[in-house]
Amino acid sequence: MNPVDSITVEVVRHHLLSAAREMARNLMRTSYSTIVYEIRDFGLGIYDRQCRLLAEAPGLAIFTRANDYALRKIVEFLGHDNIHPGDVILLNYPFWSSTHTLDVTAASPIFYGDQLVGFTAVKQHWLDLKQKDAGYCLDSQDMHQEGLFFPCSKIEKRGVRNTELEDIIRFNCRMPEHVLGDMNAQISSCRTGERRVLELVEKFGPDTFSQALDQILDHGERLARARLASLPTGTWSAEDWVDDDGIDTDTMVKIKATVSISDTELVVDFAGSSSATNGPINIPFGCTLGVAGLVFKSITTPDTPANEGNFRPLRVEAPPGSLMHAVPPAATFTLWPALLATEVVTKALAKGLPDIVPACSGGDVCSMMGVGIHPRSGKMWIEATNEGVGFGGHAGRDGENGIMHITEPGCRNNPVEVLETKAPLFIEDYGLRQDSGGPGKHRGGLGVTRTYRFLADSSAVTLVKKTKTRPWGMAKGQDGENCHVILRPHTEQERVTGMVYENMASGEVLANCSGGGGGWGDPLERSPDAVLDDVRQGYVSIASARQDYGVVIDPDTLQIDPTATQALRRS
Repeated sequence: MNPVDSITVEVVRHHLLSAAREMARNLMRTSYSTIVYEIRDFGLGIYDRQCRLLAEAPGLAIFTRANDYALRKIVEFLGHDNIHPGDVILLNYPFWSSTHTLDVTAASPIFYGDQLVGFTAVKQHWLDLKQKDAGYCLDSQDMHQEGLFFPCSKIEKRGVRNTELEDIIRFNCRMPEHVLGDMNAQISSCRTGERRVLELVEKFGPDTFSQALDQILDHGERLARARLASLPTGTWSAEDWVDDDGIDTDTMVKIKATVSISDTELVVDFAGSSSATNGPINIPFGCTLGVAGLVFKSITTPDTPANEGNFRPLRVEAPPGSLMHAVPPAATFTLWPALLATEVVTKALAKGLPDIVPACSGGDVCSMMGVGIHPRSGKMWIEATNEGVGFGGHAGRDGENGIMHITEPGCRNNPVEVLETKAPLFIEDYGLRQDSGGPGKHRGGLGVTRTYRFLADSSAVTLVKKTKTRPWGMAKGQDGENCHVILRPHTEQERVTGMVYENMASGEVLANCSGGGGGWGDPLERSPDAVLDDVRQGYVSIASARQDYGVVIDPDTLQIDPTATQALRRS
């Protein structure tokens, strides 16, 4: 069979990418929750009939391969004979869906006549599914405390709404209007993708369409393998520590990654990580695939949209029953180690690719969630946001200040105006954390501080798991400042903490402080003029300029004292 001409292949490829972006736009326009339409806590894609990713839209990056894994589990569980035109299937069983119970996958098959030609899949965060605590579970000890499961359940059967399942959802949610509204947005997004794919199949025919998909994926593989072949071969390991598992708060939990690069593949092995924990920080294997896939994509094909071919040279291993390969009935609700695992894989790669890989970022998305009864409506409210973190410095330049963590490059934080409109919160201040970036020839980016005053009795849920270790520097660069939360600052009850579920009285304050990136290179090699500019910008204090960079700056004139600087750097 002759290959499809390259122009047709490109038309098909870009049509699919446009369709995925349209799915995302429709999802955001019709969702009820800011976590979807503001923060973009979702991942979606279009797949062929073999469940191979063809196109995606930016969102949570680790959802990409998690959806791949989930879709294959749906087909495996239901079987092709039990998948029909018009079906929409819900899956949130963590060990199949690859994330915690509130991240629900909706998938729909795409039929051309009676021929299955593909799937759409949309994963997004739901606000509630009868988990034991409103908002988030920080101390669940098995999966049965973590909410309602959909084991490949059809919410629409042959295009007809399954009202019995809808009622089960309605009566098992604290916020049914929001949850069902978001679910309908997911279904609408799936239907949008179906229509756009069918337009392609109608235009070119199923055979040409199928051949074009094979060529798109093979091209994605060639790009990844070409880049892989240019990288040094070898094996490197790294580790870091999660604060705790939410139950035993005195014991830190280890993540270890060993990365091996050969001429034909890159292997990420998480052997040596902690065993599964009692608390809810265990990671389903599909999420682990997402962690490794994100790093692999970033060093091989970062400039092209993701498809299944990009990941063919990647192999991921994690012992079943370990932290990075959770098995039932392990608790998985607070799977925050996935964020840090991304950094650990990068840390291992840095030993072999020091000129490509940056120092550690702030290491956490430093989320804060408010939960309570709104004084105006009398209804439950849940609002959350992830803070920007400092990125690590690297061989080429400083790290960026206050941007989304590497695991969520398509996401945003929740704007001040939205939070104050939707929730009884007042944002007292919001800005960069001076001196939080690790000193280096190339400075680490700064983290941020956002301070919340609660205007009604509520609960604060802080989702932070890297407060006991600092973001590491590279090549003699120094560590950045870690993230942390300050409860009730400047009062007798002040407490610096990490992940907590805390009752907050009206008028009480919480300061959420995200981490800075590690520095790259010896700080004494940083240009004094660059240090002076950092001081004038407020990024670095005069004290840090002297202590960390050996640059003496007059506090009155904000000018460098060259003689004192030269003497200090010599010493």
